[in-house]
Amino acid sequence: MQIVTKLIPTKLISSQSPPILQSQLQGVERVALLRLLDQAKSYPLTLITAPAGYGKTTLLSQWKNRLLAKNIPLAWFTLDESDNKAEQFSHYFASALAKATGISLQDIGYQNSLIDYFGRLLAQLDQVQSHFYLIIDDYHLIENSEIHDALRFWLKHQPNTMSLILLSRLTPPLSITNLRIHDKLLEIDVHQLAFTPNETRQFFEQKLNETLSDEIVFSLCERVEGWATALQLMILAIKQNSELIHFPEKLLSKLNQLHIADYLNEEVFHYVEPEVKQFMQRCAILRSMNEKLVLALTKDENGVKKLDDLEKQGLFIQRLIQDDGEIWWKFHPILASYLAQSCRLELPNEWQQLHQTASMVWLKLGYGSEALYHAQMLDNPETLYRILQENGWSLFHQGQLKLLEDCLTHLPSEFLWRDENLVLLKAWLAQSQHRYQDVLGILQKFQPKAPLTESFQGRFDALRAQVAINNGDEEQAYLLATQALNNLPSEFNYAQIVAKSVIGEAQHCRGYLKDGLQIMQQVEKLATQQRAYHHWLWSRLQQSEILSAQGFWQSAYDLLKETTQQTNDFHQIPMNEFLLRLKGQILWEWHHLDQTEAMANAGIELLENEEEQVQCLALLAKSSLTKGDLNNAERLIEHCRSLLARSSPHKDWVTAIDEVQLIYWQMKGDTQHLESWLAQAHFPAQEHNHFTQRQWRNIARCYLLREDYEQALRILNSLLKTTAIFNLVSDSQRALILRNRLYYLQGKPDLAQRDLIQALNLSQQTNFISAFVIEGDLVAQQIRQLLQLNVLDELSTHKAQFILRSINQHNRHKTAHFDEAFVKSLLENPQVPELLKISPLTQREWQVLGLIYSGYSNEQICQELVVAITTIKTHIRNLYQKIGVSNRSEAIEYTRSLLRMMGY
Repeated sequence: MQIVTKLIPTKLISSQSPPILQSQLQGVERVALLRLLDQAKSYPLTLITAPAGYGKTTLLSQWKNRLLAKNIPLAWFTLDESDNKAEQFSHYFASALAKATGISLQDIGYQNSLIDYFGRLLAQLDQVQSHFYLIIDDYHLIENSEIHDALRFWLKHQPNTMSLILLSRLTPPLSITNLRIHDKLLEIDVHQLAFTPNETRQFFEQKLNETLSDEIVFSLCERVEGWATALQLMILAIKQNSELIHFPEKLLSKLNQLHIADYLNEEVFHYVEPEVKQFMQRCAILRSMNEKLVLALTKDENGVKKLDDLEKQGLFIQRLIQDDGEIWWKFHPILASYLAQSCRLELPNEWQQLHQTASMVWLKLGYGSEALYHAQMLDNPETLYRILQENGWSLFHQGQLKLLEDCLTHLPSEFLWRDENLVLLKAWLAQSQHRYQDVLGILQKFQPKAPLTESFQGRFDALRAQVAINNGDEEQAYLLATQALNNLPSEFNYAQIVAKSVIGEAQHCRGYLKDGLQIMQQVEKLATQQRAYHHWLWSRLQQSEILSAQGFWQSAYDLLKETTQQTNDFHQIPMNEFLLRLKGQILWEWHHLDQTEAMANAGIELLENEEEQVQCLALLAKSSLTKGDLNNAERLIEHCRSLLARSSPHKDWVTAIDEVQLIYWQMKGDTQHLESWLAQAHFPAQEHNHFTQRQWRNIARCYLLREDYEQALRILNSLLKTTAIFNLVSDSQRALILRNRLYYLQGKPDLAQRDLIQALNLSQQTNFISAFVIEGDLVAQQIRQLLQLNVLDELSTHKAQFILRSINQHNRHKTAHFDEAFVKSLLENPQVPELLKISPLTQREWQVLGLIYSGYSNEQICQELVVAITTIKTHIRNLYQKIGVSNRSEAIEYTRSLLRMMGY
């Protein structure tokens, strides 16, 4: 057969990626990989291996352009199937060398041995002094062992002035291990080539001219594991329907419908034997696999070897080595989706049996969640029913809530409602996700055909006790839980944990904090023994709330911090949101506002149901109010109100929003909504816990804003009496701060001062800051007076000074307003007094003027700015002269006029 001797020019220039990538990926500069490639000069061989579409050629094209810009010699040789002929390979190889080195090699002819030919080429390269690169693309197409042997020979004798770079979908047989051992190989694999989230963001924003959230970027990148081709196909789908960018699952579904099958058939399965494809299809129904699963599904004794071969061929499969050394495998998610779909279409008679087999094997291996996944695929629900019967509760305790919800929804109703065990499971799934109305509906719908056994009655009583505590009926909850404990035999450990947990929560709600804390500690111990993760976590969160109510906020936070570290492997929704929110509430009290917002936002990320995000949104609004950002607070409050209108929220959720709403109205001086709020407000029957204490404070604040001081005072006096009886330290401090406001507005400064001092002293235990800051000017004025009178002890003085600085920082019309940006804007205002333009204040003088306006004495200004009193007096004298005033009162009025002019 005649060998082609006239060379095709395009094979000796930079090979182009498939059109789908070539024009699209060039704009994303792979900085880290390009930097890594710069090390290629130090290695005889650089090997870049990855499946099709990972941007190997595009990356090398970028790097080639950088080298050419520096006049570094290189040549590019792209292979196709015809290059498996040794003589043809030799012609292109020599031509590429000649181009890179400038040496004529035409006199060297191929004479039946490629190794001999390479030896004569190597002899000619001795005269090359400058370093050069030879790039060979698509080396996976070479199957001729003569070429592999010759290239091994070449690498052994390759001159130091040359670096060879191979691009391949699989690892070539070139003694790669030996090269690794002797540090003569630079490798870039699929993991390095996969696009990072930052590169994904850059890619999408270049193509769509749209800024994407971190959530969307990470979601898209994670789902395709950084596969460049999939990212580009997403762009094509999004350009057809822009809404898909916000729904990753729909986008991937659309992707599979549109282009993936065509791409994989052309670029991957064109080179795969039909029986190998069928082997992959059978395996692909598994989300991960080991030897036992592969054997069961394929009946192939050499299945693991085939998986090993697939990996070597670059067919989108990854091995996972467990800690115990066992080897597992998984397909790339895009390929797995394609294979699973094609399996259903091309092997329809096997589809159901494959899932049935997989479900049974997973059960034997002890993976109930995977068994359920496959059981859902079956037309016959018996397998699903049986697995739920045997494994449902253990999966519940492991936090597999969504999977269980999906399975119970998939299960026909005649299977569900005839089984007390599954009805209980369904109810607890709703309870654990705070869907209290659903729990009631399930209990009402369930009509057992025969009287329940004593043990089942006990389990249902435990659930009804939980429902009662949800509804705020702690007395009924206590009775039902006690009754459940009496009926439950020892083997029903979970129901006993539930009942005991409800008793602890009931004691908490009844105000018996010490008793409630001890019971919750017992629940934690029992839940740990029984591996009931859900109630272990619940008991920890309840303990934290009780410690907070007792005023032990540092202990509460330490408990939550420790709990967070222990829950890293779990994704309990919405329980983990509660954990994050509790931490955020503590951080808010301590005035760590940025961290508060981070916790609230993290909680929102965990919740799929928008209506459940209300409490985190309320916390964000509260943080905005504390910062003085009323516009953002208003937006968040309105959003919360709209979410509450769409659901049946727990009254504690409403109380949290009402608290923020009333503080917002207080800051705005808005009294028009108070009557309507009071008309629909819930008036709790008691005030023994922090939930009902907060609602009564809301009512008292409403009366306060209406200037109905007697009603407000009656409520606050009652609250403080109750907090003393039940040791509700934190609620006592909050009530004192609110009563301080009341006394101050009533013109009773001595009583107001007494409450403020007592509240500040309590801060030595609780470390409360924001509860003072959010009350704003009124507290600031009193604190300045206390500091001037020097009546506080050292610790309370330190707290007071910090509170004062925080109030000034977050009130826009105070000193924080006189920063450089504000001053620049002020001086550009055409209404600004001419004298101020002619003789502008220094930045320090602006600070001093702001502190004067805020009511600071000269001594307090010294403390704030940490300068000597003589320096402050000099600043005051200078700024008085510049603005044309003669005393403090005139300076305050002058500043007020400037702020009015600027719209404050």
